[in-house]
Amino acid sequence: MTADTLKRIVRAIASGSQLDLVRLARQLVERERRMGHARLASELDSLLVRVPREGNRGTPSIDSAFGLKELPLSRRYGELLATILPRETLEHHMVLPAETETRFARIECEYAARERLGVYGLRPRKTILLYGPPGCGKSLGAKRLAWNTGLPLIKVQFDTLISSYFGESAANLRAVFSSAKARPCVLLLDECDFIARSRTNTKDIGEVSRIVNALLQFMEEYDAPGLLVATTNVESSLDPALFRRFDDVFLIPPPGPAEVEKLLRMTLSAVELAHTLEWPPIVGQLSGASAAMVVKVAQDAAKAAVLTGGKLVTESHVQQAIAELRRGENPAKGD
Repeated sequence: MTADTLKRIVRAIASGSQLDLVRLARQLVERERRMGHARLASELDSLLVRVPREGNRGTPSIDSAFGLKELPLSRRYGELLATILPRETLEHHMVLPAETETRFARIECEYAARERLGVYGLRPRKTILLYGPPGCGKSLGAKRLAWNTGLPLIKVQFDTLISSYFGESAANLRAVFSSAKARPCVLLLDECDFIARSRTNTKDIGEVSRIVNALLQFMEEYDAPGLLVATTNVESSLDPALFRRFDDVFLIPPPGPAEVEKLLRMTLSAVELAHTLEWPPIVGQLSGASAAMVVKVAQDAAKAAVLTGGKLVTESHVQQAIAELRRGENPAKGD
């Protein structure tokens, strides 16, 4: 068994994809048969006899539940190029500044009114680029759009999309866009920095340049019935030509004081809070923290209160959580 095959098996196990494992098993059976190991091949094949063949129930068909006919597969190995996030797992509550909230609401409103807009020859915003620092809620924004539009969320798997073989990455990307065109969905290109990096800022003029060119072409021709959402932490490294292909590009900023307090209160809403809690000093200590870190502080404080048998989240619980957050950001100071 080759190292490449072992990597593909471990990747399939890690992603929980039984379909990929079945494909790999069948490829191994055929390989043994070609090598003349007919008896071993027959024995292995008999173990797979109860597994549905591709084209039957064995294909990743999700048409009835999610509205997508089939998830896209890689050209060479038939691995899944994207995964679907079940609707019940979609977090969608966001605490945003008014301006950012308005941008999201406008996208959702335009999608809901797409047919009415079409009567007047108007096209709703379909392609969105969200940028900002880590933990600010870019991926959460894609989940929110999927939840509020009722569309399934399909996340591209870049580890299987990118290939070292000439032209295969672009072919895989084409399969992803074709799948999104077949049925409505929110197609998420999460942390798309690699496939969208500037062609002038890299010494690699091979596969990287080809996939960026392919992405630009597919974005230019994009007419899928759903939405495409791309996210990045470092928008400055993206190819400038890509920005013109998006219908909307906007920043997801770190939470300000009002958003920090609202995030804390919302996260702690399931537990009782001590009346002595003073929010302004706590909010001040979390200035500059990402939304994810603010939520973590609140969750850690709540867990500490529950685990110590207390009925209230106190100032002490919150301060302990903030101190742990700071030690995590500056581990050397904790020594």
